[in-house]
Amino acid sequence: MRFLSALTRVAALGAAAALAAASLTACGGDDSSKADNPYGLLQPGVLRTGTLTDAPPNIYLKDGKFTGFDNDLLTAAAAKVGLRVEFVGTDFSALLSQVNNRKFDVGSSSITITEARKKTVDFTNGYDFGYFGLDVPANSSITSFDQLAGKRVVVVQGTVQDDYATKQNLNPVRVPDYNGAINQLKAGTADAWIAPAEIGDKSAADSNGKIKVAAKQISPAPTAYAVAKGNDKLREALNKGLDEVIADGTWSRLQEQYYPGRPIPADFKPGSGTVAVPSPSAAS
Repeated sequence: MRFLSALTRVAALGAAAALAAASLTACGGDDSSKADNPYGLLQPGVLRTGTLTDAPPNIYLKDGKFTGFDNDLLTAAAAKVGLRVEFVGTDFSALLSQVNNRKFDVGSSSITITEARKKTVDFTNGYDFGYFGLDVPANSSITSFDQLAGKRVVVVQGTVQDDYATKQNLNPVRVPDYNGAINQLKAGTADAWIAPAEIGDKSAADSNGKIKVAAKQISPAPTAYAVAKGNDKLREALNKGLDEVIADGTWSRLQEQYYPGRPIPADFKPGSGTVAVPSPSAAS
């Protein structure tokens, strides 16, 4: 009996030791997980990015590959901090909530920083400036933004152009994507489309003479990448990567590639604003 009792005590001690070891292993696993995924990404080392498929030259799909100024710049900046980008197409109207709900790690879509959007997501430093473009059917007499009252104006839902049209009491027609806006102009079911200027320029050039650019005006704020609120480590890492691709000339090269001849406002400083920006010729 004493022998059995001793065996029982040994077994109990062994079980307790095993449980303690398992507990320590689990804790160690958590620490390892954090070390392997310091930015809280959906998949360690991979930046899952929501973007659009139909907004050249900023963000678009070409030959099955996501590209454009915004996406190429993000790929370069992410590489600087050891991350690979995986792009997924979505609608702009859903993008910010998808980022904040952690469906995506980042949103890349020429997103203008606004106070309203800051309530949903956090933003990196600004990486680009922009203009509003006013696209109209080729036979339209509209030549300026102040002629839009009483007209049927189309915008992509949730964009800063939507905000502008709403604040101007234009009662805009909202569509989910840029192709929807272009199709309305081509079909004559809209009098004008307020678009990001570069996208408006490209859409007019590709319309076979059905659409023209009537006017442009500067957008009120820079564009930036969106991250989930509170994910400061990822935001800071992307800001670091952005400054590095600005300093090494990648930003200037991509500007010239996607927006050849576009003047850069004298007061616009990409990234943190503390990095010297090489000229396109020096960057090439």
